[in-house]
Amino acid sequence: MVTDTAKNIIKHLEIRKQATAKELGDFLGISRQALYKQLGKLLRADKIQKIGRPPKVFYQVKIKAEVFTDGEISATDKDVIEKNYLFITPSGQKLQGMEGFAYWCKKNNLDVVKTAPQYTKTLKKFEVVKTSGLADGTPKIKNTFAQVFLDKVYYLDFYSIERFGKTKLGQMLLYAKQSQNKKLMDELIEDIKPKIQEVVKRFNIDAVGFVPPTVKRELQFMRELERKLDLKVPVIDIVKIQTPVSVPQKSLGKLEDRIENARVTIFVEESRVFNNILLIDDAIGSGATMNETAKKIREQKICNRKLIGLAVTGSFKGFDVISEV
Repeated sequence: MVTDTAKNIIKHLEIRKQATAKELGDFLGISRQALYKQLGKLLRADKIQKIGRPPKVFYQVKIKAEVFTDGEISATDKDVIEKNYLFITPSGQKLQGMEGFAYWCKKNNLDVVKTAPQYTKTLKKFEVVKTSGLADGTPKIKNTFAQVFLDKVYYLDFYSIERFGKTKLGQMLLYAKQSQNKKLMDELIEDIKPKIQEVVKRFNIDAVGFVPPTVKRELQFMRELERKLDLKVPVIDIVKIQTPVSVPQKSLGKLEDRIENARVTIFVEESRVFNNILLIDDAIGSGATMNETAKKIREQKICNRKLIGLAVTGSFKGFDVISEV
């Protein structure tokens, strides 16, 4: 039941578009405790949303997605969308499932009912190249490089798919890194952790290496991933050295430049020898960094058997530079 106070909060936000808790409290003339009680109820009911972080926090009416009649979209399509779709709005709101899909359709002037089965069909197309839930990027890597030093390369998902753009993992990875959002990083890591653990188990991995970040940031996703996966296997020391001028991989558009960058700046410092090694990266575009790192491991005879590459996301085909992350 929506109280008169809650109705007044919504009405004020509809007029003002957004307001702080202090502004709402002054407008309503109620105590801080009573206000937050009402705000909590409205947040849980999805009537309003909270923007920002303390001390700068604003409230606004919840973004409403396109309305469609229940039953117009098949149960199968709804289930697929609810499990797989995520859209982060230009204003930074995270809309999942049908809510996000309907918002995206409306934003692109698309009929949500007609577009839903098209989304399901597109996902099925990309599922064809997946094995046990992993996208096999090995053929792409082999078609890109004259010599490949990895036995297999997998992605937890593609970074983006045709027409519909970035996948759920692609969206989360991009905005977790770009916005330096630790909460989003934690959510992403929690989501992918069981999948990575399964890969470690499936391939009898006895050592893991984390490809170091190439862009200097205060909060590094790969460092957070390494710390929170807690895989209980030795971690190979892979470092990226500092050059007189730092050149991020994502700034290089030519394949040969990416190969040179990785060859000169990535070093593996390891004296131990392992049977099966897993190399983990956040995103594989060309695959140059992953392949050059694998080459150094092979040359130093650190790996006796299998060397597997695994990325959170990867490009679908050809030499595709994922420059955003």
